[in-house]
Amino acid sequence: MSIEDKEKWDRKHIEAHIPTDPVDLVTNFARLAPGKQALDIACGMGRHARYLASQGFRVDALDISATAIASLQGIENISAKEVDFDTYILEENKYDLVVCTYFLDRGLFPQIEKALKEGGIFIYETFMYHPDNDRSTSNRTFLLEEGELEATFDERYEIMHIREAWDTDYKGAKTMIGQLVAKKKAGGMTVEDFWS
Repeated sequence: MSIEDKEKWDRKHIEAHIPTDPVDLVTNFARLAPGKQALDIACGMGRHARYLASQGFRVDALDISATAIASLQGIENISAKEVDFDTYILEENKYDLVVCTYFLDRGLFPQIEKALKEGGIFIYETFMYHPDNDRSTSNRTFLLEEGELEATFDERYEIMHIREAWDTDYKGAKTMIGQLVAKKKAGGMTVEDFWS
């Protein structure tokens, strides 16, 4: 990410009234993880890292915003680190649970698979493209397409929950979202396998 992106997220975390409660998908499905080592990708101010730590998980919380990471320092069971996902490499075979909400970087999907232990759970939720969205990014690259989650994860994971539905965001805007809860199957895949 650029310096401008980093500064944008620092400002957003200081100025915006971002929700502090974890999304239902995390509270409903995190308990399915086979162990207690978790990763929160693009953690922001840490609503999911804080929730998971309260449930006994040891959480690595990663974000590009120094402001966000500073807010998580010193919290028991949370190891917060400022990273740039354009260059950072996730540790392999480390996590029982990976959570990522409202952040889309398709290049991370193969890394997430390698970071999960066999039987590990991936929880994902973010915005989708739809022409009727009330509010949307100007760059469609940052939005899921219809059917994309199932097409991307069906072969290498056991999909436990998948949903595309209308939701209302924290600003009251009607927006289409995609949700996925998936368990990593036995037998690892290479990055080349993932994209073939």
